[in-house]
This record gives sequence, structure tokens and C-alpha cells, in this order.
Amino acid sequence: MIVTHNEKIRAKLKPQYRPKDVDDVLAFLHAHGTLRFSPLPTGLYPAAGLVPSAAVQSGYGNVWVRDNIFVALAHETAGQHGKAVTTLQMLAAFYRRHRGRFEAILEGRAAPSLPMNRPHVRFDGATLAEIPSRWSHAQNDALGYFLWLYCRLIRIGRIPPDPDLLAAFALYFKEIQYWEDEDSGHWEERRKVEASSIGAVVAGLRELRMLLIQGKSSVCCFQGRSVSTDFLDRLIEVGAQALKEILPAECVQPDPRKNRRYDAALLFLIYPLGVVEDVMGQRIVDDVLHHLQGEYGIRRYLGDAYWTADYKDKVPAGERTVDVSERQEERDALASPGAEAQWCIFDPIISVIAGHRYLRFGDSRDLDRQIRHLNRSLGQLTGPDCSKGELLCPEAYYLEHGHYVPTDQVPLLWTQANLWLALLAMKESAVRSSQKR
Repeated sequence: MIVTHNEKIRAKLKPQYRPKDVDDVLAFLHAHGTLRFSPLPTGLYPAAGLVPSAAVQSGYGNVWVRDNIFVALAHETAGQHGKAVTTLQMLAAFYRRHRGRFEAILEGRAAPSLPMNRPHVRFDGATLAEIPSRWSHAQNDALGYFLWLYCRLIRIGRIPPDPDLLAAFALYFKEIQYWEDEDSGHWEERRKVEASSIGAVVAGLRELRMLLIQGKSSVCCFQGRSVSTDFLDRLIEVGAQALKEILPAECVQPDPRKNRRYDAALLFLIYPLGVVEDVMGQRIVDDVLHHLQGEYGIRRYLGDAYWTADYKDKVPAGERTVDVSERQEERDALASPGAEAQWCIFDPIISVIAGHRYLRFGDSRDLDRQIRHLNRSLGQLTGPDCSKGELLCPEAYYLEHGHYVPTDQVPLLWTQANLWLALLAMKESAVRSSQKR
């Protein structure tokens, strides 16, 4: 059974979708503002569409690089190329403005062991200024995502190349030895060696390598150090080897505080990054469905204490979204076993993965999975009882006094982007399945 929070969307759910059914859903959601993305004047996007006071208190009014990549990808996939280009160009402008972060680490003047020394992955999107308060900026996945989509848009001619910036990223990844570097990853928590972060960097480096092979960029050079295809081949290979040794787990370090067998972030290695083969990809999906899927969404990982049961009763408002990467034990102590928050960013991704498999192999079981997880995604839209509004995309559902309700981050633009991507993929599959009838 699909849990549906809003009766208005329930009528739109189908056991099979025709192209016009998908168009109808898209028109309905656009009309209700579900897929509305309101950029900052720079063309970058805050993490959530909150009222100003809530955005300041939570920090979700700031720009996260990772989230902006998914928003840009959705616009690019939908044919709104200009918005995607603007987002990537402004992210590039931020890193050019703060290139000193790269220089200091490459020259040995700053230690990457201190997260604030690293290139920042969360910043003031209105001014492109860094935020001085402490944050877990050791997030290789976010930098990998940027390099991946930035290079992809260069390759297809939407953005002119910046050889200096491209080289800076590649040399930085080499300097920190990304294949064995402990970072805070997608969930910005305790640092460990994570497959989802390594894979994002591999994806970015592969796109950069394709740029050089296709002659889309001149020889990349930063501080007199060049980046060649041979250099990238070696850098990619060590990352790919690390993935072989870790997957299908997220982290295999023996420390029980770091070791993690199941993590939904691994889904992104399948889509959008495409860095795992089909057999491993299916194993990752099966792991997530069997161990992390819930009735209301999908858990990030087992034992996750962020928005655990009765989170608001346990954590003061000003401390709910602070950096805990260096004091993870404090938040972990709040966890209620089996009551992890169930997130809304993953069902759309599983739907897209299944849809791509359907287009490749024509297996109706993949189409069924695609439809089920699209319907689960649509069912997660808020109901009329949500204080932030109805038909909005939440970050997650959490257990509050015995009932699952949305977390405070409504709407979350990352969820919006993923839902949009799932609907666009469903349109492709609907066209294919209608031709087979």
C-alpha cells in the first residue's frame, strides 16, 4: 500500500502511466507550486524554501553545493538549460573567488585535516561569501558532484572551460588522497572513508578526462602544475580500486563508530553519477529496499539520530542543524532504534534507476518498480494539515508523539529536484510502454 498524505494527489496516482498521465501530473504540480524553484539573485538556490526567520535559524537558507547540483541537473534534464548553466557558473565563480583554499592546501600552508581549511561546500549564496561559523566542509562528494556536472556542461558546449579551476580540483583530490581520505560525506557527520564520496569524485574525474580527450579544454594547469589524461587515469584508477574494496558497503573501516554496511547515499553512485556497473547497482538498490525502506520514506542509514523520534523534544531549535561531525556521539545518544527519520529524496532516485533499466532491457518488472517508487514519491507530498502548506516536498518524515509528520525543512529543494527527475524519467518510460502495447 502507498501511503498518501494528500487526497488531491491520490487521484493522480496510476498503476500504469500513459504519457498524458505524466503530463497531467506535471501540470498539476506546477499549478500548485510543488515544483517551484525560487533562486537567489545570483541564480543559486537555498536548501529550503523557508520563511526568512526559519531559514536563518536552521541555516537552510544557505547554499549547499550538493543540493544545487541536483537542482541544476533537474533543470538541465527538463530542457531549462539556462538555469542550469547559471547555477554552475555561479558555483564556479564562488570557487574562483576562494581559490586560496586550493592554493593553501596544495602549497602545504593549510592542513586539510581541519575542515574549515578545505574548499567550502556551504556558503552565502546571495553574496558568494564564506560563512565563518564552523562547518563540516570535509565533503569530497559535494566537490565531486560539482566537477561532474560542470565538466558535463562544458563537454556539451553550454559553458566555456576554465582550465585553471578544473586543474585545481584534480590536484586537490590528489593532494588529499581522496581514495582514502576521511570525509563527512553526504550526511555531514563523523568523518570516515566513504564509498559514496569516493564515487562522486571518480565521476567528476571521469568527466574531466573526457573533456581533455575530446579537446574541449586546453591543457589544465594550476600553479604551474599540469593535469594530463595520464595523470587522471592514475587518479581515477586508485578511486575505482577503493570502490571495489568497499562496495556494496558505505564504509568498511573496523571502527564500529564508522563501519556502515547500508547507506542510501550509495544510490547516487547509480544515478545520477553512473559509476557502478549494473550488477553492483542492483545489489545496492536491493540493500536499500530490504534494510532501509520504510512506510513513509527511506532511512539514510540504520541508527540515524538526525530527526529521530521526538527530535524537537530532545534538541533545542537552535541546535537541530548544527555541525556535529566532531561530537557525533552526543547526537547518536538520542537515537531511538527503529525510529529513524524516513527521507523523501530517495524514492524518486530509485524510480529513475528502475526507469533507466526499463529503457535498456524492456523488463516489465523494472517498469513496475519505477511506477511504485514514483507513486511513493508523490504520496510523500504534504497534506492540508502541514503548517508549511500542502502539496510540498518535505525533507523527511519523522516520528513525533507516535505519528509520522514532516520535518521542519518544507519544502526541500533537493526533494523537489529528485521528484521532477523521476517524473521526467516516467514520461520516457510511458512513451516506450505505450509503443509496445
